[in-house]
Amino acid sequence: MSAHPSANQRSASGDRLGARRNSLQEEIDDLVAHFGAERSALIPILQEIKKRHALINTFAMQYVADCLGISPADVYGVVSFYSFLNEEYHGRFVIRLCRTISCDMVGKENVARQFENDLGIKFGEATPDGKFSLEWANCIGMCDQGPAVLVNEQVFTHVTPEKVHEIIEACEKIYQNTPVKGKKGLAHDH
Repeated sequence: MSAHPSANQRSASGDRLGARRNSLQEEIDDLVAHFGAERSALIPILQEIKKRHALINTFAMQYVADCLGISPADVYGVVSFYSFLNEEYHGRFVIRLCRTISCDMVGKENVARQFENDLGIKFGEATPDGKFSLEWANCIGMCDQGPAVLVNEQVFTHVTPEKVHEIIEACEKIYQNTPVKGKKGLAHDH
């Protein structure tokens, strides 16, 4: 018995991949029609792809580049620079703590330590149950209200270690009230 898949199995697998790529191309075409084919549409298009698919794969980056007439390296540069677009899998609740000097001066380290202690993970990791991931953000535009935290699309300002508990509890309540169907494939909930 051969360890390699049969030609029919490879063909069926290739057909499914081709169908997914065609579907993704159609989605991106619709996004380009909606946001425009200019470079200024790049981030909104990427945000929508990330929201719908939980990650932006190399095929999507290449196709977006082709649609906008820009270099795939430019698209990759944007995806890799902005933490909210990066290619890695995230938990259901992506917690991003601003790491700028203004947040550093008002207690960012204590807030970071509290998140790590409460969730049992370090920044750059996700909890084993897929509920939470911790990430650093270069800036979330709340320098006058730090330490600032972004949980998915919700901003929290003047965060203290005590407020960390409230944030995590609020996320837990949302998770508990999510139907079981919504808990499957957590990556699609962003």
